[in-house]
Amino acid sequence: MDPQRQAGADAAEPLTHPYRPRSRSPPRCWLRSNPYQADLLRDGVRRYLQLPAEQTVLILHAKVAQKSYGNEKRFFCPPPCVYLGGPGWKLKQEQLTARDVGEAGLRVWGYMGLDTMGSSLMETQKLSFEEQPDAKGFGCAKALYISDADKCKHFRLVLKLFFSNGQEIGTFHSKLIKVISKPSQKKQSLKNTDLCISSGSKVSLFNRLRSQTVSTRYLSVEGGAFIASARQWAAFTLHLADERCTRSEFPLREGYIRYGSVVQLICTATGITLPPLIIRKVSKQYAMLDVDEPISQLHKCAFQFQGSDHMYLCLSTEKVIQFQASPCPKEANRELLNDGSCWTIIGTETVEYSFSESLACAREPVSPVPLITALQLSGGGDVAMLEVQGEHFHAHLKVWFGDVEAETMYRSPKSLMCVVPDVSAFSSDWRWLRYPITVPLLLVRDDGLIYSSSFTFTYTPEQSFLPGQQLPADVPQDSDALLNSIHQEFTRTNFHLFMQS
Repeated sequence: MDPQRQAGADAAEPLTHPYRPRSRSPPRCWLRSNPYQADLLRDGVRRYLQLPAEQTVLILHAKVAQKSYGNEKRFFCPPPCVYLGGPGWKLKQEQLTARDVGEAGLRVWGYMGLDTMGSSLMETQKLSFEEQPDAKGFGCAKALYISDADKCKHFRLVLKLFFSNGQEIGTFHSKLIKVISKPSQKKQSLKNTDLCISSGSKVSLFNRLRSQTVSTRYLSVEGGAFIASARQWAAFTLHLADERCTRSEFPLREGYIRYGSVVQLICTATGITLPPLIIRKVSKQYAMLDVDEPISQLHKCAFQFQGSDHMYLCLSTEKVIQFQASPCPKEANRELLNDGSCWTIIGTETVEYSFSESLACAREPVSPVPLITALQLSGGGDVAMLEVQGEHFHAHLKVWFGDVEAETMYRSPKSLMCVVPDVSAFSSDWRWLRYPITVPLLLVRDDGLIYSSSFTFTYTPEQSFLPGQQLPADVPQDSDALLNSIHQEFTRTNFHLFMQS
């Protein structure tokens, strides 16, 4: 099936190409909403773009999980967390409350389990969401574990959300989690990259006194300061740094993290950073100064402040402080730490689902929520096709460029193909435009449910003119030559795709 086709198969030819020959009717695989439905959808998309009523579901979890044996229960650490964000949640609850007379104070409930458990809610943990100061709902599954009876090597977390009136919101999955029997005590090899931690990856740090679960505290950020929280954990981006540079420069490097490396921890939620730190291996409460092997998941480690006098990152109840280690008189390559200076490191993953159902007539759950991961452009000018790559696609989705629906072909759960709309659809003054036009990319379900993305699409003329630059004096404003030159310019359009920051 060839996705390439002549543009201009619609009833009205785009103004950009007034003399383009009319092509045959599009193949049946190319779908567009009927005119009445398209007008309703476009009105809803325009209202959404003016005032986005976004609903987000953010799942944070560890990359690996330690298996439980016999009657023990090794609860996942850090525990999987769920954040509900965006103004759309409150708006949807108000709509449901108004519709369901006598149903006051609708809340969101959740159930989280493993995809190896099946669909029974009896095998899942119930989540209630409490509102935080930033208006996000927060829920945490502290009692999940995987037993040795489960022989899988990988699994996903499954989250089912409901309103308290019983209406199902949807089902959401985590990223893949690797099952390990116990942390590796051997010298880690870079051949086993699943357990290594690379520069730029996200990690969580926690401290557990005398292996007691109730004493576990997580490095987190609250009120612009680093804290040790027993309730919530934060994900940090761990970067390798160039040891020869000063703190103000601090260029980042690629590669796997090794003990003895200078690193920087950056909170993914707030952007707050710690000073440059040297990561050390911990063995029996000693910091090992001469170890340079790769770091592995669930290793014990310590963080020495670069350039300091044996000062280490440490917790004291809920505070994060500096602790001065004691040099070992018999072994110069060791320093004695206290309990609060010993941290366990683990890689983390984040998956975010975004949708808006406040303007939709949705009777079905919002899932599966499609995720766009990449865009691939082919062609340009007269015939430009865009392949949208990602996950959880289906035949009831259309690609929208801002408030303009694109003819869309469903290819597979990981691929949609669409025809890039003509630039004239976004501006009536397209003939005189000399600057790029950027529009957001959306996926819209047939019932009006909107799935936003972090991708945009930019139309950029090849020949750029500065704003206010006058046209050549020898070309009249109404000249056919002027219109033809503009036409030629836009038929040779370069299309640029990029992620929004």
